[in-house]
Amino acid sequence: MSQQEKLQQIFRDVFDDPSIELEPSMTADDIAEWDSLSHVRLMLEVSKAFGVRFSASEVSSLTNVGDLEALIAAKGGA
Repeated sequence: MSQQEKLQQIFRDVFDDPSIELEPSMTADDIAEWDSLSHVRLMLEVSKAFGVRFSASEVSSLTNVGDLEALIAAKGGA
C-alpha cells in the first residue's frame, strides 16, 4: 500500500467517511468533521501507522494534506 493510500484509509477511518478522496490541497475546511479533537486523533493515527513522531511545531505548521504527506516522507515514514 502506498503512503497516499495508507493516509487516505486513515482519514476515512478517523472521519468515518469511506468517500474521502485525498488531494494535496485538501484542508480541514474540506471535511466537515475535521475539528480540533479529530485533528489530534488523526495525528495520533498517522504517527502510529507510519512509525513517526511529530513535534507540536510541526503539526501546527501543516496547512494541507500535501504538507502532511511531505512531512511523513521527510521523516522516513513507512
